[in-house]
Amino acid sequence: MESPSVSTRRGPVSWQGLLLAGSLLIFWSPPTTQQLTVVSINAAEGEDVLLRVHNLPGDLAGYNWFKGECVDSNHEIASYVIDAQEITCGPANSGRETIYPNGSLLFQKVTHEDTGYYTLQAIKRNFQSEKGTGRLRVYPELPTPNIITNNSNSKEHKDPVVLTCEPWTQDTTYLWLINSQSLPDSDRLQLSNNNRTLTLLHVTRNDKGPYECETRNPVSAGRSDPFTLNVLYGPDEPIISPPDSHYHPGANLSLSCHAASNPPAQYSWSFNGRPQQPTQELFIPNISANDSGSYTCLAHNSDTGLSRTMVKMITVSDDSESQHPGLSDGAIAGIVIGVLAGIALIAALVYFLHIRKTGGASDQRDLTEHKPSASNHTRSFKINEVTYSSLNFNVQESEKPTSASPSLTVTEMVYSEVKKK
Repeated sequence: MESPSVSTRRGPVSWQGLLLAGSLLIFWSPPTTQQLTVVSINAAEGEDVLLRVHNLPGDLAGYNWFKGECVDSNHEIASYVIDAQEITCGPANSGRETIYPNGSLLFQKVTHEDTGYYTLQAIKRNFQSEKGTGRLRVYPELPTPNIITNNSNSKEHKDPVVLTCEPWTQDTTYLWLINSQSLPDSDRLQLSNNNRTLTLLHVTRNDKGPYECETRNPVSAGRSDPFTLNVLYGPDEPIISPPDSHYHPGANLSLSCHAASNPPAQYSWSFNGRPQQPTQELFIPNISANDSGSYTCLAHNSDTGLSRTMVKMITVSDDSESQHPGLSDGAIAGIVIGVLAGIALIAALVYFLHIRKTGGASDQRDLTEHKPSASNHTRSFKINEVTYSSLNFNVQESEKPTSASPSLTVTEMVYSEVKKK
């Protein structure tokens, strides 16, 4: 029979207690031992390199170093006994390796053949062991690179150019710069798989550079001297200066011709089709009207095989002709306006004279028609049209004055009205 006391001790377990116990089990873990580690390193050829060791276990009896990722006596480099402080070389020892008491392994003047994995075996006094593996990468010290080309004299829009960064070295990254900037995105620029070769398709004068190539690896870097392409082009259309086209007789004619070209163009002149001296600047002193005509400059590039010409017309005339070599649009317009103004002035004068003449005759008729008769001093009218005229005149009696009619100088204003029937 079960004891009552036992039954009374047993009872329901609270959920709070279960949660607390679960939490303790989850977050508590026994302390772990850190793993033995060999630190990997990059080194340049010829340097002394030390492979360091971290997290060595305690109570050690000695160390063994091996070349590779496993413990193999055939690839043992050296062993070290701590108590006796004895070093024993293995078959993989080159004579440049040394073990230190802290387990580190020293390489003197590493070479590229030293590149690889290295394993340390730490042996405890209870004959248990731990191991760790690290990697040594040995890179060459990069020399200063230089750029070579397959075409030292490329023609514009015709020849492709291949630039190569020398020398080739293993595990090296190649970069290109143009005008000290990264390469632009262009369909005419192509890079090889390892970026060591840069190809320019259909080179232009703007592609001359300078170019630089950089070489990099984890331990060194180098940059080439600037390299400038020699792109052959031109000549472009020549330019003749000065722009003057009219000269006075007796002046000196000096014409200069220039065309963009690489290499510089060769120049020659002709006057009205007749060859002149082969020079870039043409000089003719004390010119006359016979020097008027067409002057042609010929620019030639012997490397590209191209030639271009430019023609300039020169007129030599006296002062008046040189000042007025031709009628401009403004001058023609001024002449037309002057002629029209003259015609208008003449027409106005003729009209004025005509009016004056016809007006004087009409006034004379009016005076005759309105002269008073001797008998009744009445006014007679000749009716044709309505006209108002203002007349000023002096009337003097030709006869000797009488007492009843004193002599007078009469100024009268006469208005006459004529109505046409």
